[in-house]
Order: sequence, then C-alpha cells, then structure tokens
Amino acid sequence: MENTKDLTEHSSRSERKRRDSFGMFDGYDSCSEDTSSSSSSEESEEEVAPLPSNLPIIKNNGQVYTYPDGKSGMATCEMCGMVGVRDAFYSKTKRFCSVSCSRSYSSNSKKASILARLQGKPPTKKAKVLQKQPLVAKLAAYAQYQATLQNQAKTKAAVSMEGFSWGNYINSNSFIAAPVTCFKHAPMGTCWGDISENVRLEVPNTDCSLPTKVFWIAGIVKLAGYNALLRYEGFENDSGLDFWCNICGSDIHPVGWCAASGKPLVPPRTIQHKYTNWKAFLVKRLTGAKTLPPDFSQKVSESMQYPFKPCMRVEVVDKRHLCRTRVAVVESVIGGRLRLVYEESEDRTDDFWCHMHSPLIHHIGWSRSIGHRFKRSDITKKQDGHFDTPPHLFAKVKEVDQSGEWFKEGMKLEAIDPLNLSTICVATIRKVLADGFLMIGIDGSEAADGSDWFCYHATSPSIFPVGFCEINMIELTPPRGYTKLPFKWFDYLRETGSIAAPVKLFNKDVPNHGFRVGMKLEAVDLMEPRLICVATVTRIIHRLLRIHFDGWEEEYDQWVDCESPDLYPVGWCQLTGYQLQPPASQSSRENQSASSKQKKKAKSQQYKGHKKMTTLQLKEELLDGEDYNFLQGASDQESNGSANFYIKQEP
Repeated sequence: MENTKDLTEHSSRSERKRRDSFGMFDGYDSCSEDTSSSSSSEESEEEVAPLPSNLPIIKNNGQVYTYPDGKSGMATCEMCGMVGVRDAFYSKTKRFCSVSCSRSYSSNSKKASILARLQGKPPTKKAKVLQKQPLVAKLAAYAQYQATLQNQAKTKAAVSMEGFSWGNYINSNSFIAAPVTCFKHAPMGTCWGDISENVRLEVPNTDCSLPTKVFWIAGIVKLAGYNALLRYEGFENDSGLDFWCNICGSDIHPVGWCAASGKPLVPPRTIQHKYTNWKAFLVKRLTGAKTLPPDFSQKVSESMQYPFKPCMRVEVVDKRHLCRTRVAVVESVIGGRLRLVYEESEDRTDDFWCHMHSPLIHHIGWSRSIGHRFKRSDITKKQDGHFDTPPHLFAKVKEVDQSGEWFKEGMKLEAIDPLNLSTICVATIRKVLADGFLMIGIDGSEAADGSDWFCYHATSPSIFPVGFCEINMIELTPPRGYTKLPFKWFDYLRETGSIAAPVKLFNKDVPNHGFRVGMKLEAVDLMEPRLICVATVTRIIHRLLRIHFDGWEEEYDQWVDCESPDLYPVGWCQLTGYQLQPPASQSSRENQSASSKQKKKAKSQQYKGHKKMTTLQLKEELLDGEDYNFLQGASDQESNGSANFYIKQEP
C-alpha cells in the first residue's frame, strides 16, 4: 500500500508539473537528473557521471553520510528544496532529506496555497509545499568535490582568448548597439518583441563543476543587438561574474524550460550558501518578472530558414560592366547572404556576395522584360542540377505609374557614387527602362560607351532631387573637371541646358527605423562585400545613414539606406557563423589607404581590384530602399516636404 501511495503521489506531482506554467520550482526540484522517484533511477544512471568513492564523510542532524561507491544521482528534497546525493536521502523513494522534512510535508497546505497564487494558479489540495529551512549540510561534501574538479579545469582551460569581443568592446567604451528591431531582414527582426533589460532567462551555470550541464536563472543587465550582458540571480549588485552571450543561442531558454525538460537548476557555487532557502528567494525574485516567449527558440530557428538554395540560377549585375547583367549560380547561403558564381566561371572563383533581398539579383528573364542590357552566356544549356530561381523569391519593388509625368533622359539629380560610397555626386538619367527602372551615370566620370551606368529603381533611397545635399548640409561632389566652384546647381543647369528631375517623382517616405547616431552594428563593406565589419552610425539624414567602419578613416565611410540588407545587429556574425572583421589596426589602415588612393585615381569605366564588387554591393544599397523624406530637419516620422527642394535662382 505504501508503494502504491508513493506512486500515486508521484503521478499526481508529474501531472501538476506539466501543467505548471511558472515551472521554475519544479525545475529546481528536478535539480537532479533523477526526479526524486525510484522509477527514474535508470535514467539517472545514464545521465549522471559516476562519483568517486573517496569523498569525505560529513554529518547532518546527527546522522553520518558518505558518498556511495559506483554511480549515484542527485535528488532534491520535496520539502525544503535541499539538493544532495540521492543515496543519502531518507526513505526508499528518496523524496526527503530527513525524517523531519518527511513529517512536515503534509502540514503546509497554507503555504502551498500561497505558492500557487504566486504562480498565478488556484491552489489545489495536493499542491506541493515549501518550508523555510536552512540548506542541509550535505551539500558541503559535494561542494568539495566541485572544488576539486574546478581546480583541475583551471589547469586545462588556461587558454588566452584572442580576437575581437563585442562584449568587451561595448563595456570598455560604454557603446550602445542598434536594437534588433531596426533590422527587419535579420533573424527575429520582425518578432523580437519586448525583450529588454531585466528579462529573466535560464542559462547554463558556468560557476559550477558538476559533471553534468546544469542551469540557473540570469537577468539581462544590458542588451547589444543579439548579445546580452547577463547576471545570475542572487548576485544582486555584484557584477563579478557577469557575462555576455547571444540570447538566440541554443543554450538560452525561458524560465520554466528546465522544469519542462527535466534539467537541473543549481545556484552558482560562489553564492551557494548565501540564502537558506533558494526556492523562497526565487519566488520573491521571479514573481511578476518577464521572460522569453515559450516558442522563442522555435521562432529563431524559423527565422533562419532561407528559401534560396545552392544551384539556383539568377540574373545579377556584371561587376566588370555595370550596365548589364549576367547569369550566376548560388554557390552557398550563409545567414541569407549568397555567394554567387558567374555561370561561365570554370574554376568557380569569379564570384561576389550579396543578400538574398538585394535589388542586384533578379529572376531569369528580368533583363529582357524591362529592356536592361544582358550578357548572353557561352553555355548553351543549364548544367546538371542547376535550376532557375522562382520569381516570387526576389525582393519586390514598389509599383509606379509611368504614364503621366515621369523621369526623362537627360534629367539631372543627385546620387551616391558607386565608385566612392562616401560621396553623393551630380548625376544624369541616361535611359528610362520599364517598371520604373532607370540607368544613371555620374557626371564627369562616365565611360564613352556607357559601360559604367548603373541601374536604380525610381524609388531607390540612393537617388535624390537637385538640392538635397544643400538642404541637408551634405557636401555635394561636383563633376570631375568642373572648375566653377563652389558648385551651384542653378548655374550648372543653365550651362548644360539641362533640367532637374521633378521632386515629386522621388519617394519621400521615411520609416520609423529606430537608428540613432553612435549606435554600433555589423555592416558589409560594400567595397569588398564578402567582408562584414564592426561599424558605427555617425549621421542620420531621414532614412539615409552614414556608416563608419571602426578603426578606419572617414574617407572609407559609406552612405547606406536604413533598410539595407547589408546592415546587421551586433552578434549577427556569431549567430550565423559568418566571420566578423574587427576594427582595423594602424598598420592595416596605412596599407589599405595607400592602395585605395591609387584605385581612386584610376577610376574608369571598369571596376578594378577589390572595388569591383563595391558597385554591385552599393547598388544593392542604392536599390534596396523604397522611400525617402526630404524635409530639412525632419524626424523619423513620415512627412511630405517636396516644396523644400528647390533651385535657388540668383541674379
């Protein structure tokens, strides 16, 4: 009968555990890999490593305990919450650490009701109860065992950690990172929710030398993109063991996950004896606290599924002749970024990188449909396994009405220079294509055959009406060789017999993007688009961002749209397994500066050196966004300000 009663109680307890949405305390009760039931001893023996038989003898309440020979699991007292060696517990079922706990178990219905209310549930007659009671001294023996293991680990783990650390970089300089919600194209960008400081998580307990992985509760002290500075519960204002981690990692869970998964919750060794009753402490600390959504890890996984696959064929800009496209094949996909290899590349080294949402890539047949120049492949038929990418996978552009007043050849405007992304230049519309696409050239730098014209959509955030730079106090780069300085649009239009593109044709929407000056992020170097670097937002003009690469001179800054798929939250590279480039050292800056200056002087109709892919990647920037607000001094909110763009007539 006694065994039957124990089994009934265990079954009822397990059912309540599954229903317990708070989950925290059952998780603590399962601090053993064995869940204090004799029926789970088999599982315990599989999950818990054997303990040495020579551990010290200790005394507890007048009783003497030793660690048994062979394998031994851990158990948790269902009365006081004491965690200890299973074989040292009282009774055959090992549910209690002492006789007094066993007798007190049934006399605490009132406290059970209080706990139930804290968990947001109506109390039940058979609810588990907790009693304030000191931690049993049996932990002392196991603590000594932990200390021995930790000393051994220190001798093995004396490896200096080299390389860049976002956490150290942010902490040492008090930097602020752009929030994940600024990056709609990045994993979790649209479903990040209200994750913020003080959110509680269940994370691996690294301040513990148990032979199995155990967990503890930690709170977010500071957020930096995907990375969070965490502090274990119980450390209060002590930051000594604070640590950074990527909260989209596989070992980060919402409170209650341990209870549902049967994983142990063990307090850090440093504060193990700080509180006499950890359960009561956690009830107080966690009541009303926020945690991650239960399906957080599932959402992370789903947001990192990408529709583009290797062997898909696309049309993409020819990096040697920007005015035309070529067929390329997806070689690999990392975090939504594509390594594309031109179809005619026999050794598969003629490649470049761009994001799957880049406006640089299109479905097969796109060039013909809009009248864009296209280089026919020498390959007469598809290679085995290659197939055309479905058209619906590509980024959609806003539909425009070209039937009324529209852009015309010869109209002047301002545009980001794809050969020098830090400048906005005087430009001309050279050809009007279908579906709102335009071919544009930079005045004074165009090749005679037009091979360096580049294609933008009319809604591109990288083309601007005449006067944009003046109104927003940006230096406008005049045409090469133009000597009548300072440059004035009114004089230039009169001298060239040109007209400015109507302001109303430009898209003026500005999203509430959330970026602020000084925010840190990870950004593609559009001059070498396979590289993703540590970067900073240094200026914001409506939806246009000035991106500075940390450690480099300002001449390498780049103008980028706020919705560019080449900007990522801090921690994106770690999450996706992409290599992050740290801030440049002095020597690398000097070497790069010398080569860059030579390349700038040799700028011509064809991109050379590593800057070839700049144009492609820049065009990705230029074509990516859809909206722009041109009001001088406008905020992030939507506004109409076409009247603020004007040509100032001078006598």
